[in-house]
Amino acid sequence: MEVYLDYAATSPVKSAVFKILEPYLKENFGNPSSIYRKGQISRKSIDEARVKIANFLNCDPQEIIFTSGGTEADNLAINGIIENFDKPHIITSMIEHHAVLNTCKYLEKTGQAEVTYLKPSRDGVIDVEDIKKAICENTILVSVMYVNNEIGTVQPIREIGKMIEKENKQRLENSVKRKIDNTKTLNSANYQPIYFHTDAVQASEYQEMNVQYLHVDLLSLSGHKIGAPKGIGALYVKKSIPFSAMMHGGEQEMGKRAGTENVAGIVALGKAVELIKKTKTKTKKLRDYFIDRVLKEIPAVHLNGSYEFRNPNNANFYFKYIEGESILLNLDLVGIAASSGSACASASLNPSHVLMAAYGDAERAHGSIRFTLGENTTKKEIDYTINKLKIIVEKLRKISPLTPLELRS
Repeated sequence: MEVYLDYAATSPVKSAVFKILEPYLKENFGNPSSIYRKGQISRKSIDEARVKIANFLNCDPQEIIFTSGGTEADNLAINGIIENFDKPHIITSMIEHHAVLNTCKYLEKTGQAEVTYLKPSRDGVIDVEDIKKAICENTILVSVMYVNNEIGTVQPIREIGKMIEKENKQRLENSVKRKIDNTKTLNSANYQPIYFHTDAVQASEYQEMNVQYLHVDLLSLSGHKIGAPKGIGALYVKKSIPFSAMMHGGEQEMGKRAGTENVAGIVALGKAVELIKKTKTKTKKLRDYFIDRVLKEIPAVHLNGSYEFRNPNNANFYFKYIEGESILLNLDLVGIAASSGSACASASLNPSHVLMAAYGDAERAHGSIRFTLGENTTKKEIDYTINKLKIIVEKLRKISPLTPLELRS
């Protein structure tokens, strides 16, 4: 039996998506910048996809920039903002995707920005008050991911956004007062708001994505997490904010992202977004069944991350006394695909930075497995996985020198 439980890493292209994108790889291959008919067919298709994504996010179509995926969208969001300021301050968390973390670290290393990395709670949740306390006079960007790609924790994005809006209101009032008093202090008469970015790559299929409701200024999407092919993503950028292009060349994407558009990918992303039905209840019920059975039937297992504030498709377990990689290899031998963390870091031998930030325990980080469900996951597949997992864990613990005697028998 083949069981795929790594939807957080990537998802199969949906049939309806493949059907609509295929013509753009064959007969409708025109360059959308060309004025002849084939080119204009491509241009019209891009415009239609942009409208679909704008409707999904409740924003203006001109606020959507197509990218090569979530990583580029995150890089573009951060660099596109800080390019307009002199050594600004960024606030992010220690459990962000590496697309955000490594961008911030690079900006620090090159002296382009100061960065504060906030530690999550033991459940992997960022406290809104911690963000508020970290705000400085030169803070211009907060970047917090909506759903963590490893442990599935859902961050309070709406609450963060509303807090930042209050801070911006206070900044404006202080700026007006300084201008009236003619006080010659830093930014004395200039109002500089804080902008809010969220990496929503893992959230799209299950969480509220209305950017007005979330109070965000920038939001990243990725196609291959929701049934579109790899190599396509999007970034929402609120019209009113200062934003600079990071790729230079042509005037594609309103001058914000040069390069001939990936027409087939864009069409596919538009269709994939259109197909999202928020299968939250069904997936969550199956996920809870999975978690409850594993915790009940396999000894010395702990759930990583919050049970309450968790994406409906994520189950991440710590199996004490054994290595996660050994579990993965044995699962693969019986046809089950899962992950030991982020797919983007799977070649690294370092422990998960997410689990280390939350728990500070390298043994826990090395002994954890992530299972992520999709809309096609069945109860039969979950039962098969649990039954095989019980056998694998028991076998590995018998040969592990760390296993206590009572678990060897």
